[in-house]
Amino acid sequence: MKFPTFKSGIHPIDSKYYTESLKIESLPIPKEVFIPLQQHIGAPCNAVVEVGEEVRVGQVIGAVDAYVSSPVHATINGKVKAIGKFAHPTGSRKEMVHIIASDEEEPNGVYTEVDWKNLPIDDLKDRIKNAGIVGLGGAAFPTHVKLSPPEDKPIDTFILNGCECEPFLTADHRLMLETPDEILKGMAIIMKVLGVKKGYVGIESNKPDAIESMQKAVSKYGYEIVTVKTKYPQGAEKMLIKAIKKRKVPTGGLPMDVGVVVQNVGTAAAVANAVSYEKPLTQRIVTVTGNGIKEPKNLLVTIGTRFSDVIEYCGGLIEDTAQVFMGGPMMGIAQYDLSVPVIKATSGIVCTTDYKQIEPIACIGCGSCVKSCPMFLMPTRLAHLSLMRHWSNADKMGIMNCIECGSCAYVCPSSIPLVQWIRVGKQKVYEIQCDLVV
Repeated sequence: MKFPTFKSGIHPIDSKYYTESLKIESLPIPKEVFIPLQQHIGAPCNAVVEVGEEVRVGQVIGAVDAYVSSPVHATINGKVKAIGKFAHPTGSRKEMVHIIASDEEEPNGVYTEVDWKNLPIDDLKDRIKNAGIVGLGGAAFPTHVKLSPPEDKPIDTFILNGCECEPFLTADHRLMLETPDEILKGMAIIMKVLGVKKGYVGIESNKPDAIESMQKAVSKYGYEIVTVKTKYPQGAEKMLIKAIKKRKVPTGGLPMDVGVVVQNVGTAAAVANAVSYEKPLTQRIVTVTGNGIKEPKNLLVTIGTRFSDVIEYCGGLIEDTAQVFMGGPMMGIAQYDLSVPVIKATSGIVCTTDYKQIEPIACIGCGSCVKSCPMFLMPTRLAHLSLMRHWSNADKMGIMNCIECGSCAYVCPSSIPLVQWIRVGKQKVYEIQCDLVV
């Protein structure tokens, strides 16, 4: 059967067999958490609690007036031990609130369900914003902003992203198997906020059980389940829009430019909890996997829990473990310190023994990176411009359109760290653009 897809892309080994059949477990509440004040794209929050203050689950501990931002909440009951900079999974040190847990018996709080169908749209948006919901597929863009497109960009289609194309990760897969009704309730809420009637659920063909689960649950909603081709990066929103709606997001544009909004299935489930129960985002599902962990698992983890505590619960690392990633191996970030906390964007912790120190050689001009690029860029040229610090030329060649999927680096026979150099270039171009705006 021929499934809809996009041009280019690659087919990495998915390695999902470690955890795809394992049910989601709840990791015990940790004894301490380190909660970053910025876990989202946009302005960082400021601490609104003080050292020594008692806090409760769901209490706002970080806030800012900026529109593109998202509040941060306490994820355990306890006392604030410190507010300062600690190791962050992005590789830097960032401002966090360190909380020591209390001995209360009900650390997760109690929430009462409301009838969301009768709530005004502005109330729905406020509940989503106040709950600190961001994109849980990895981008961590504040959801309330994404659900508020400008009036001159009318939305006619909503796509729920259940592709989970990144190798190793199975959190979304398990969520679709175990709580499809919660996901679809969130989808219904999102579509009410957007005022759209046409909804699609995109799922890759390598998840037949998830397709069946969602198909059974979707009947009362009337949404369409679309089985898309298993290919990386099928889960990137621009690729998914092309596969399902045959619409091409313009260069430098956003999905709203073609009348579409895309959200991840985990985000939809979080929206359902936020609106129905006013429950803030204090936990997320994390896939802990790879040949470097003794007991791979899919876990519901309290945000702020240290990687080391999560790994210990999974039996610990094996002796030959060489690398630990946050996220998948294609777009994830290798960790240098396992004391870093799980954040809203932590979709997985991948532990692997597979590591080789490879010295890159000169580009041989094979064109593999160009053929694989889903954005039709010239990765080798962009990486070279970044290496040579030619930021202006890199900008002109469309470096900001790169979605950093890593396909180019994956196929490069010369082992050139293409996507890494492109990331450097994007950051520099962004800094220059910000200075020009100021």
